[in-house]
Amino acid sequence: MRDELAGQLSQLRDLTGRSLRDLARDIGASSSSLSRYFSGQAVPPWPTVVALCKAAGRDPRPLREPWERAKDGPLTASPAPVRNDLPHDVTAFTGRGAELSALLDAARTTSVVAIDGMGGVGKSALAVHAAHLLTTQFPDGQFYLDLHGFTPGRERVEPAEALRVLLSALALPPGRIPEGLAERAALWRSELATRRAIVLLDNAADADHVRDLLPGAGQIFVVITSRRRMVQLDGVQPISLDVLPSEDAAQLFVESAGGSRPGDVNEVLRRCGNLPLAIRVAAARLRHRPAWTLHTLVERLREGDLAVSDVFEMSLRQLDPAQRRMFRLLGLVPGEDIDAYAAAALAGIPLANARSLLEDLVDVHLVQEPAAGRYRMHDLLRQAARADDPTADPGPAIARLADYYLSCMLTVKKRIQILIPLPVTVLHPPSALPELADQDMAIGWLDTEWDNLTATFALTVQLGIDAASVGLGQLATMAHARRGGSVQLREGLEVTLPAAERLGDRRVLASHRYLLGSLLLRMGRLDDAMTDLETARVLMAAEGDVVGEAMSLFQQGEVREELADAAGAVELLERAVSLVPPHESAVRDRLRSSLSHALLSLGDYAAAREVAADVLEMTRETDRQTARVCLEVLGQAALGLGDAQSALDLAEQAVALNQVTHHAFFEAISLADVAVALLHLGRAEEAAARHAEAVAILELAGEPDRLARVHLPYAEACLATGDRDTAALHFQEALELATAHGLDYLVPDARSGLSRVS
Repeated sequence: MRDELAGQLSQLRDLTGRSLRDLARDIGASSSSLSRYFSGQAVPPWPTVVALCKAAGRDPRPLREPWERAKDGPLTASPAPVRNDLPHDVTAFTGRGAELSALLDAARTTSVVAIDGMGGVGKSALAVHAAHLLTTQFPDGQFYLDLHGFTPGRERVEPAEALRVLLSALALPPGRIPEGLAERAALWRSELATRRAIVLLDNAADADHVRDLLPGAGQIFVVITSRRRMVQLDGVQPISLDVLPSEDAAQLFVESAGGSRPGDVNEVLRRCGNLPLAIRVAAARLRHRPAWTLHTLVERLREGDLAVSDVFEMSLRQLDPAQRRMFRLLGLVPGEDIDAYAAAALAGIPLANARSLLEDLVDVHLVQEPAAGRYRMHDLLRQAARADDPTADPGPAIARLADYYLSCMLTVKKRIQILIPLPVTVLHPPSALPELADQDMAIGWLDTEWDNLTATFALTVQLGIDAASVGLGQLATMAHARRGGSVQLREGLEVTLPAAERLGDRRVLASHRYLLGSLLLRMGRLDDAMTDLETARVLMAAEGDVVGEAMSLFQQGEVREELADAAGAVELLERAVSLVPPHESAVRDRLRSSLSHALLSLGDYAAAREVAADVLEMTRETDRQTARVCLEVLGQAALGLGDAQSALDLAEQAVALNQVTHHAFFEAISLADVAVALLHLGRAEEAAARHAEAVAILELAGEPDRLARVHLPYAEACLATGDRDTAALHFQEALELATAHGLDYLVPDARSGLSRVS
């Protein structure tokens, strides 16, 4: 109840346009008391509410009822947190009183508002500010999506992809999100029908860009921002923004400049065209020049008879050559943001120099620092950066940036113990790399930079930077165990296969074929996987790469095992082990762990346990991924020999190990083993819960092959323990997944299971 009143009081404060101190003085209250009222920590006396309404020019009577409820109602616990994707509210929000009032009023009377206006006029700032004020009125979530309709160097987010992102924000797993645009739109409308939420669709290209993103029924408030008017959308209330009125523009300038200076502020504003972004940039220049007067700034603005858009050029003219070069290069960055290490590589300069230049650019508001050490550019500034030298070739800078990411990813590869040799070429070694001293730091870096890595990869493909695009495509596959996404990773390898062939290095081509085969195996495309893996093996053997050849045989053994040819798998894996040189003990242990799994499939539990136990003793502390396989084999062997309790203990050790290594994909597999063991111990309710955890992880990862293979053993365990109905459900689930995704090799097992329970 207090939160409701606090939200309405905060709106009144914003409508007054006054600072907390000025407002407290005007209505005869203390600043600390007002702060408590606006945050909901205390309920103000009714005369104070009336005074606030008077200051805002509003009728106090509608607030009487919520004030009474807040005053008399019991204290209640705060509601559980809900999804809030809104960007940080703009500091020193100035003016826009009429537009803000219209937007807040519209939230009570209509479902969709479209804010239009020229670039840099403050559309996003107004939308985000209003959305923050309205959060208490829409308690089921605040969703934000930048559609990149006018972002230089970025493809716009198409409606189908936008709907995927929005549905994911509603916590829908990938398996529930349909492929078609119409189907996604229908599901989006259905999910919103019972909610009260805000949806902010920022930077839309046109009406068609957002038409399928609009809700149907329900209490949803959608705010669209665009440089184009949405005249083609029926029932949408428009709010058009012009440049700021002179009084508001002056206030914005003075606050952004850190106070008044001698001179004619109106001349500055005229040169800036009262455009908010231009005003902020010019004011930042003045703020950091204590000796300047407004006359000095005007003189700079007059040089060359600058137009409004040239305010950026004016700011650029104040940069020294190194700062200006960095500004131009940052305009080429394909991702959302960048850190100092990547900026140093982009520019080909030492890290300390890059940090200094980035801070210089932040100081003059040519670059933003939304989080410590992370830098990004506003769309208009990115455009200005690219226009500063439109004939420049972006290739060399992007090649340096890509080589920085390659260098970091090679370090990550070592930390997470990816054993396959990858002959990645780094043509431009970076001047410095971030500290990636252990596995946790390496994984944290990979998660932070993932979107930037994928954007840089796409740009290297577009620019034809073959060595970098091939290396990025290959190294990206090491994220599979944590992120899933076999389809996208395979597409990245396929699109760079011609580049790998152009490089003329058979080792690179062999690695490409190996990784393609490995991903096709994970996707259940076993015949295609075997073809690529054999091609890789032949190439590696020709190059004398015995480790690569052994790893190719190892993957082929896994294919044979999936095809229920356990004897063939054992033969291939024994051959692989025999190839490994004595000094490659980690590779040998990895292959022997896989051999133990094939022996398990063959039904030779004793041999499987002997090999797995021997390898586990040597790798438990040094190679957790290999140790995980050994624990899996030992647990399944124990179950096969009738010792369900030992099987459970070993499977739970594997789960804990995967959680330490952040391998969610493997964690799901181990959770499924836990569930099967629990079923055999008669603990069906616990088993169902652990199986559901495994399914949720795999659905989120978008891995239908592994998901189907998790349902099958669980169904068999249900059948073995007498629960025929549950077994039938899981056999059917596996059959539907196998049929829908072309996993033909799983169909017979699923159908056989259904026939046994019918």
